[in-house]
Amino acid sequence: MQPAEALASLKQGAAQIISEAELQQKLALGRPLRVKLGVDPSTTDLHLGHSIVLRKLRQFQDLGHQAVLIIGDFTGMIGDPSGRSATRPHLTREEVMHNAETYRDQAFKILDSARTETVFNGDWFRKMNYEEVIRLNSRVTLQQMLQREDFHARIDNQQAIHAHEIQYPIMQGWDSVMVRADVELGGTDQLFNILVGRDFQKEEGQPQQVVFLLPILEGLDGSKKMSKSLGNFVGISESASEIFGKLMSISDELMARYYPLLLERSLSKEAHPLEAKKQLAFEIVQTYHSADAAKRTLDEWNARFSEKRLSDAELPQFTAQAADIVTTVVAAYAKAFEITKSRADARRLIEQGSVQLDGKKVTDSKAALSLRTGQVLRLDKTRAVRIK
Repeated sequence: MQPAEALASLKQGAAQIISEAELQQKLALGRPLRVKLGVDPSTTDLHLGHSIVLRKLRQFQDLGHQAVLIIGDFTGMIGDPSGRSATRPHLTREEVMHNAETYRDQAFKILDSARTETVFNGDWFRKMNYEEVIRLNSRVTLQQMLQREDFHARIDNQQAIHAHEIQYPIMQGWDSVMVRADVELGGTDQLFNILVGRDFQKEEGQPQQVVFLLPILEGLDGSKKMSKSLGNFVGISESASEIFGKLMSISDELMARYYPLLLERSLSKEAHPLEAKKQLAFEIVQTYHSADAAKRTLDEWNARFSEKRLSDAELPQFTAQAADIVTTVVAAYAKAFEITKSRADARRLIEQGSVQLDGKKVTDSKAALSLRTGQVLRLDKTRAVRIK
């Protein structure tokens, strides 16, 4: 591809590039660019939010460029404060390394492992003495740090900012120097951190990296960023049925957002919402499992919910105690699906007709149920349990 043609292809789906002209100049250098992406193993799972930047990194690979995947074994102990309204829990090195064990395997569901250079940033940060840390800190002012929207908001709300959090963008910026990045990918919340890297590279006499930002994917709740810690995520290593069920639970409004970000095409205005949601879930399962797994999961979902043959479907078993319907629904979510529902949430589901016992709606939130083994309690349009 010619540089202009490659640029036109790469910038599709981008939220911001600083700058397009710089990227085109780098694409014209006639050598593979070093394209950096840093991930912190703060949990054991990569999710669909991560997949957006990983797929863009794969696109760079397919154009002949070198992916540099930085596993933040050192920065992961601090936790990226970007977009956070509170300090992240402090992780030990043991916890971070345990989480990192599967990160590469998960990333290689998308990336070409043969064209990926994987490094751990602890390799250079653990060699720094305290004098070197002080000198690195002296390159950034406190005023610069407090210009960050997330820090500024926390100050306005009288929420604590701990000193170690200020280190994070400094460390991420130094990563770019150490791997001599030509381009750094990240979500839109990474703008400040990646710009710090540009400044450090300039001071070190290196060409400055291009800032390449991708949109942030909202979680299943439709409001907050997809996050394992918030429980609103779809993990790319989850089972096919779990991925399918989670995606079938999203709102129609969120589905219209997921289509361009996850499938790289717009949702047709003529598409029936339910069928469009099935298609979304099918394609995501196909991507991270297989076409056969996607077909099996779709058939199973249709058997459970579309065709109402719940009596024949494989369902989680729920050992029910004698209780009112609200208590039963809350307990079923918690024990069968590890989902926390308040009594108000359960009451709302009951009163709107989502809860069914053996195919009959239970709409009286004050009702006391008489249950027996083998009955099917449907909790919502994607979840049901079999009474034991």
